[in-house]
Amino acid sequence: MPRRSLESQHFQVVVIGGGLSGVAIARECARAGRRTLLLEQNDFGSAASSHCSRTIHGGWRFLEGGEIGLVRDCLRERQKLLRERPHLVRPQQFLFALPEGGRRSAMSARTSLWLYRRMPGATLQVHSDRSDYNKLERLLDPARRWSILDYEDAQCEFPERLLAEWLREAVAAGAEVRNHTQVLAVDVRQGRARGILLRDQFSGKEERVEALWTINATGAWAERLCQRSGINRKTPLLHGVREAHIVLPKFSGAPNSAVVAETSEGRAFSVVPWNEQLLVGTTAVSDRGDPARAAASPEEIESLLGGLRRLFPQTRLSRRDVRYAYAAIRALPPGSAKDDEAHSYRLQDHEEDGAANLLSVVGGDLVLAMQLGREVATHIGVPGRRGSAGPAESGVAPQLDRWTVEVAEALGLSESAAQSLVEWHGGRSGEIARLALSSPALRAPLCQHTRHMVAEAVESLQHECALTLADALLRRVPVTLASCWSAECSRQASARVATVMGWNSEQAAQELETLETERAALLVKPSQFSALEAAAD
Repeated sequence: MPRRSLESQHFQVVVIGGGLSGVAIARECARAGRRTLLLEQNDFGSAASSHCSRTIHGGWRFLEGGEIGLVRDCLRERQKLLRERPHLVRPQQFLFALPEGGRRSAMSARTSLWLYRRMPGATLQVHSDRSDYNKLERLLDPARRWSILDYEDAQCEFPERLLAEWLREAVAAGAEVRNHTQVLAVDVRQGRARGILLRDQFSGKEERVEALWTINATGAWAERLCQRSGINRKTPLLHGVREAHIVLPKFSGAPNSAVVAETSEGRAFSVVPWNEQLLVGTTAVSDRGDPARAAASPEEIESLLGGLRRLFPQTRLSRRDVRYAYAAIRALPPGSAKDDEAHSYRLQDHEEDGAANLLSVVGGDLVLAMQLGREVATHIGVPGRRGSAGPAESGVAPQLDRWTVEVAEALGLSESAAQSLVEWHGGRSGEIARLALSSPALRAPLCQHTRHMVAEAVESLQHECALTLADALLRRVPVTLASCWSAECSRQASARVATVMGWNSEQAAQELETLETERAALLVKPSQFSALEAAAD
């Protein structure tokens, strides 16, 4: 896959790390007119950005710690995402189950929630179903007394798609973006970061690039990059915390609302409807190991299942019910311990470390990524842009309905098929629909179980910086995360995409092998917990 040489080119801003934070920074700088280069060693969004709880929280529980400013930030940014990305970020009903005698008092939680609801943007229009209360009450441990509080928050089922849209906007604004490109070191000379040395992961070619500012947004890899660049700090740059999630099938009687409880240690624990399954998380384990090897441990799997069984003792769920698990190491500011600190971030200027014009980003999450991008831009002297970063819609449901009708009529699709397209591509669904109309091969489903089309994968390969089939089907059109996806589905999708893209049999086989290898590494199957299962039984 030959790519244009970057040797000796000069950029005003080089952003290293293609997660949500890095893409948000690059997008902000490019849209402000700065010549920007964004680099990612694997694929964009392939680490912590997609290995998350997939919720956009307003942060009401932070009020008990007095973090009013953080809550305001979360609410403001949540409102922007709801307004600008109505197809990807949607209001969601949450039920908070508090046992009598637990670490958090129901009175304290009610007081925080009362204050929270009086803050701008806290209340969302969510259909409240009383039957969900009844379902939850029947599931909870009857041996304990419970208080159930309800509140509105938001969910982004597929942050992979959000990142893809930000990435596309960065490119449209003039940013140069490269995935599968490793930064070997930051070039630090005479007390200043002057550029980087990079390596194309496909060709193996190494190149040097000059930069006025270098932004280290590599997350859990940030400290390692500093060490490779000869930057020796007196204090740690970050604290690595491994967060694991498990995915389960929906069990009988499960509420449609998301359910939040607390572990015995007082950590928030959620059971969220996701992708026609249940997403359960998360753990928090200190981890200074290689972020590329992060995986949910058998103990973490059991901890999540144990919390679920204590909450819903009648479900009798076991490790055999786990469809898969995933984990990532989040980089948090040193000393972070509380939930509110886990959602904050820090900008570390390395001038005192002998590397002026190098800035490391530590922390941050999905809801605050856009704010982080603006703050980094301001720090390096990029003037803020006026106005909203996206279109403000008057109503989410009417907008999505209008897009669905337009796509259904253009393609002659059923309403449900058109809705599948709109839910992932929003206002750009019409462009993909027109592409699909050009060929029966493009209109074909990626596999027999999905309504998502070959045209979506082809669009991602042509216009969303996907270089491999794995990039396309794991992170741009993430059909492979569905409960029904199998090796046969991968074979069907590979053959259908290969036909349209003109891949020969050798390339098609290589793309399929890479897809299956990456998917197996990302989604750890229950069979890998068999040793612990046998020991426990």
